[in-house]
Amino acid sequence: MSRYPSHNLTKSIVSAKRLPETTAQVRITRQSWQHGLLEGEVRAGDFEWQFQWHFRQGILSVKPSQGRALIKEPLSRFLEQKDYQLEPGGDYDFTIRAQL
Repeated sequence: MSRYPSHNLTKSIVSAKRLPETTAQVRITRQSWQHGLLEGEVRAGDFEWQFQWHFRQGILSVKPSQGRALIKEPLSRFLEQKDYQLEPGGDYDFTIRAQL
């Protein structure tokens, strides 16, 4: 007899729920290395915001306030990951794990 009790293992099917996703489009409108500033617009779902990222201080401001809580964190991560690749006039996109 084994010292470990035997377990009846049964296969269970777990339905994996996919998180909703929304694609956000970003357009860079202004960049100033001298002032440590990147400005642009971001759209996701029915929302549209303008942002200023003071990258030397790590400060991101997003306006208007409606829906800001949904976009600020994912936008911040996107900007930090892509900062040296972003150019004025450039259009970029990233995925948000939320339905907007």
